[in-house]
Amino acid sequence: MTTMAQESPAVPATRGAAIRRHELAAFLRSRRERITPEQVGLPRGSRRRTPGLRREEVAHLSAVGVTWYTWLEQARDIQVSVQVLDALARTLMLDPSERVHLFQLAAATDPTPAASCPSLTPALREMLDRLEPVPACVQNSRYDILVYNRTYARLFGDLDAIPPEDRNCVFLVHTHPDWQAAIVHLDEVMRVMAARLRASMAGHLGEPAWKMLLKRLKSASPEFRENWDRYEVVGMRSRTKEFLNPYVGHLTVEHTDLWLGPQHGPRMLTYTPKNEETRERLEKLLEIARGDD
Repeated sequence: MTTMAQESPAVPATRGAAIRRHELAAFLRSRRERITPEQVGLPRGSRRRTPGLRREEVAHLSAVGVTWYTWLEQARDIQVSVQVLDALARTLMLDPSERVHLFQLAAATDPTPAASCPSLTPALREMLDRLEPVPACVQNSRYDILVYNRTYARLFGDLDAIPPEDRNCVFLVHTHPDWQAAIVHLDEVMRVMAARLRASMAGHLGEPAWKMLLKRLKSASPEFRENWDRYEVVGMRSRTKEFLNPYVGHLTVEHTDLWLGPQHGPRMLTYTPKNEETRERLEKLLEIARGDD
């Protein structure tokens, strides 16, 4: 009688979850200990013995309870929301790879910005490059900037220097000094952007990424809170825009949206010059961008 070798049992799901929790706890401790108080605007004090930040400091900066965060570093079996993971990633100054690792250890999906988009093919990226010196990018319905060409990167300053998770047009218009300085008629643009976001959000109510963006905007910008409370709604439309570029000066362009899928999905945004002076200045901006590469 032939007997078949018995296969080794798979690791139970509960054991796998416990392993992830311990890895998450160790990862959080290591990231906490590498950040100095000065990096986050806290005084060091003369009696500090803890390398890096204390647990209570991370909890305070992330707006979570000290006990809860302590349990997280103790690998306790607690639920962690994507909003809390996002706050911890910012407090601990995680780079993109570390942020991905954090969400993987927590068995969560990072909702901001979209990590992948089926429309972002190599051909589309080449198209963005070939549109230069016309500034162009691809955004999703939440106004996350997914990919862009060199002139768009320098249109409002230096987009490459902004962390990927902060590359959201509504957020930057309301919070980033370089973007605000570059936009002519800023108050009007803020009001329109809030109205557009409300229109887009109607199909995504309750989704974590949208709730997180709305919470950040309300927390960071009094102007956004005021405009949001107007309950205005504005749809997409082409329009003339004016910018004060820090490198080449005044630009007058035509804003056009080219849809890459369903109307509420990703779209290519272009700013074509409205006059010859703007065209020449965009060509000069491209030369500057090439020199920065």
